[in-house]
Amino acid sequence: MVAKQKKRAAKKSGKAKTPRLFRMIVPVSDIERAAQFYGELLGAPGMRVSPGRHYFDCGGVILACFNPRADGDNWDARPLPDHIYFATGELAAVFVRAQKLGALSAEEVHGAAAGAMVKRPWGERSFYAQDPFGTKLCFVDEKTLFTGRR
Repeated sequence: MVAKQKKRAAKKSGKAKTPRLFRMIVPVSDIERAAQFYGELLGAPGMRVSPGRHYFDCGGVILACFNPRADGDNWDARPLPDHIYFATGELAAVFVRAQKLGALSAEEVHGAAAGAMVKRPWGERSFYAQDPFGTKLCFVDEKTLFTGRR
C-alpha cells in the first residue's frame, strides 16, 4: 500500500522514476576462459545464454561476458575503457580468489598499490584487478562504499 502511494505521489509531483541498470556487457575474446575466470573470481558459475554470452547475477545487475565472434558477429571484443566497480561483503575472500587467478593490478592508484587491499583516501576499502582480456575491475567492501550521495 505504501509503495502505491509513493508511486502516485511521484506521478503527481512530475518526478520520473530513474531507470535502473540491469545488465553490463563485458567484451571478451574467449567465452570459455571468461566463464571460468569470472566464475572463480565471483564465486558463482553463472549461466551460458548463447554461444558467445555467459551471464553472472551480481546483486540484480547482470554481468554479461560477451564474445561477439562466438555469437556470429563480425567484430572483435575490446576491453572496456574504465573500471567496473563491485561491492562485496566478502572483500578478503574475493581478494584471495583474485590473487590465485593472478588478477591483482600491478599499477599504483592514489598513492598505493592498486592490487593491495587498502583504505582509499575517500574511505573505501578496496583492491583493483584486471580480467584476462584487459577489463579493469575494482572490488570495494560494501560497508565502506562512497556513493557521493548526501
